[in-house]
Amino acid sequence: ITAKSVQANLSTTLTTEILANGSSSGKVFKINTIIIANIDGTNAADASVAITKSGGSPIMIASTISVPADATLVVIDKNSSIYLEEGDNIEAGAGAASDLTITISYEELS
Repeated sequence: ITAKSVQANLSTTLTTEILANGSSSGKVFKINTIIIANIDGTNAADASVAITKSGGSPIMIASTISVPADATLVVIDKNSSIYLEEGDNIEAGAGAASDLTITISYEELS
């Protein structure tokens, strides 16, 4: 087991790939937390997060949830972890570019 995390600024499109598990990685990613922070000190912004299965369409985990200014949204916590299989990826987007950041904490299992 290897503990990892990834962070990114969110753009206005859901197709922004945040975390990908390669189709021949030989690994499963256990997603422990997905946290979205609104770094805009004045305005709320909508957040969306999806899993795209290998060759499929995005399946929403969170859809256009409003994150207040200077607040965070816990999309997934350790009590509701999910698995990202080979060929799958997590995508995210924001209602306003550069207002939201995302942090994903996960374990790489081989």
